[in-house]
Amino acid sequence: MSITQELRALWPERMQVSAGERWRAALGAGLGLLLVGLLSRLGASPDGLPWLVAPLGASAVLVFCVPASPLAQPWSVIGGNTISACIGIACARWLPDPAWAAAAAVALAIGAMFALRCLHPPGGAMALLTALAGVASWRFAWFPAFVNSALLVVAAIAYNRATGRRYPHGAAPAASGHATDAARFGEADLDAVLARYNQVLDVSRDDLAALLHAAEGEGYRRRLGALRCADVMTRDVLTADFGTPIEEAWALMRQHRIKSLPVIDRQRRVVGIVTLADFMRQVDLDLHEGWSDRLRGFIRRTRATHADKAEAVGQIMTRQVRVVSADRPLADLVPLFADTGHHHLPVVGEGARLLGIVTQTDLVRSLLRAA
Repeated sequence: MSITQELRALWPERMQVSAGERWRAALGAGLGLLLVGLLSRLGASPDGLPWLVAPLGASAVLVFCVPASPLAQPWSVIGGNTISACIGIACARWLPDPAWAAAAAVALAIGAMFALRCLHPPGGAMALLTALAGVASWRFAWFPAFVNSALLVVAAIAYNRATGRRYPHGAAPAASGHATDAARFGEADLDAVLARYNQVLDVSRDDLAALLHAAEGEGYRRRLGALRCADVMTRDVLTADFGTPIEEAWALMRQHRIKSLPVIDRQRRVVGIVTLADFMRQVDLDLHEGWSDRLRGFIRRTRATHADKAEAVGQIMTRQVRVVSADRPLADLVPLFADTGHHHLPVVGEGARLLGIVTQTDLVRSLLRAA
């Protein structure tokens, strides 16, 4: 890798955040800190303790810009800042060297926040501030550390909810840990990967799972959405015409193990379709006994001049045929097959002429390839 490439790699990627969201976060941080500052100044004590501390600016970035982050949740903000302030005070009191006190305060604060599940980056700054400033009063942990943090959380809850952001962003209910039929991975799979990753992620587990499933679904729709009926249809279609004898049509379907025959005219326009259901409809299936004999009798061609039963495909075919165009997205066919009971859809081109047929088998094969 060249020096130019290495330097370019240091430049962060563009954030996928709209201008509206940026203004929402910036305005929220400003209003939140203004509210905290005005209220805290009213309760400022005469003993010289500050009424607003600098680490709160970093807390504001988290609660207003990334309210879904585990590091920005109310307990992380209040607990992280307050506990870190207590540790910083203890180090300032018991370690005379500011350098040792600062280092110990930050390290101990991180360990405590991990243990108490309130990891909050500004907590490190809170511990550093109190240790370097030599704050020895335990009141500092209450005011301004706790009070500032609590007021900021209240402001964040109100503002985020008012602007359509969920806060607090609690974890989703625990799932069974098994993958569903529609999912490519389950909760247990995600837990195993996170355990191997073994690092702090600035995104909640349920949000990460939702993002992965959404990305998977988007890719699935993209791959399937690019397919058209012409891409997957069966082009070598066996057909019948209006006058095709029933016996011949039945033999053709049995020989090639197909369940339907599009019925076309001389210009290859679809005028109907004959299916196994059309044959079964001609025999009384409610009378189970002897139905196979009745079916054979119906299919057998009548040698006489006149017949009391249908003899040609046109007499039993379904005339109202749902057809699809060759350039129709394949994704549109999923509800047709799933909800309307269709098993095969003729594909037509210019002049409604038959080009091919899409079956459930063609659709399933395409879905598997897309997945």
